[in-house]
Amino acid sequence: MKKLIYSLAFISMMGSCQNAPEGETAKTSEKQETAAPATGTTYNVDIAASTINFLGTKPIGTHNGLMHLKDGKLIVGNGTITGGSFTIDMSKMEIQDKDTAYSYKLVGHLLSPDFFDAAKYPTSKFEITKCEVLTNDSTGTHRISGNLTMKDSTKNVTFPAKISITDAGVTATADFIIDRTQWGLHYGNDKSLKDKFIYPEVKIKFNIQAKK
Repeated sequence: MKKLIYSLAFISMMGSCQNAPEGETAKTSEKQETAAPATGTTYNVDIAASTINFLGTKPIGTHNGLMHLKDGKLIVGNGTITGGSFTIDMSKMEIQDKDTAYSYKLVGHLLSPDFFDAAKYPTSKFEITKCEVLTNDSTGTHRISGNLTMKDSTKNVTFPAKISITDAGVTATADFIIDRTQWGLHYGNDKSLKDKFIYPEVKIKFNIQAKK
C-alpha cells in the first residue's frame, strides 16, 4: 500500500512539473537604427480592443499575465506596414492565473526592482524597424523586426506575425518566445534554486487592433 501511495505521489509530482514555454523563438540582436520616417497612412491602435499576454513558467507551475498599451500606431504604405510603435504601461500589469490568491503579491514582485522596476521605468516600448512580406509561410504573413525596450535595455527582436490590412483597419497577431535575461531580467534564473527556479523563456502573445 505504501508503495502505491508513493507511486501515485511521484506521478502527481511529475505531472505538475513544467518546462519552458514552447513555440517560435524570436531572433534577438542588438538595437537597430530605424530607417527614414515611415510614410503612409497612420492607424491608431485601439487600446481597449488590443491585448498583450505573457506566459512564464517554473518547475512547479505557470503564470499567465496581461499588459496594457498606453498608446500605439501602425503606418501603412503601398499595402504593407512601413512603421509603427507601441508604448506599454507597466503599472497596469495583471496576473490572470486560475488561483488568484497569489496574484496581487506576484504583480508587486514583477513591478519591483527584482524585475521591471516600474517606479523607475514606468513604460516599455516596441518600435518597428522592418517589416517583410512572407509567401507561403505557415507561421505568418509578415516578418516583423523591432526594437524592444524594457527597463534600461533595448534589443531588436524578429518574429513572424499574421497581419490583415483593410481600409477600415489593421489587425496584427503574433505568438513568440523571448529570453528575458537579454534585457537584464535575471531574477530566479539559477537552476540551483530548484522549485524556485524561473525559466528565462517567456511567451508573448499579442492581438493588435488599429483604426484610422
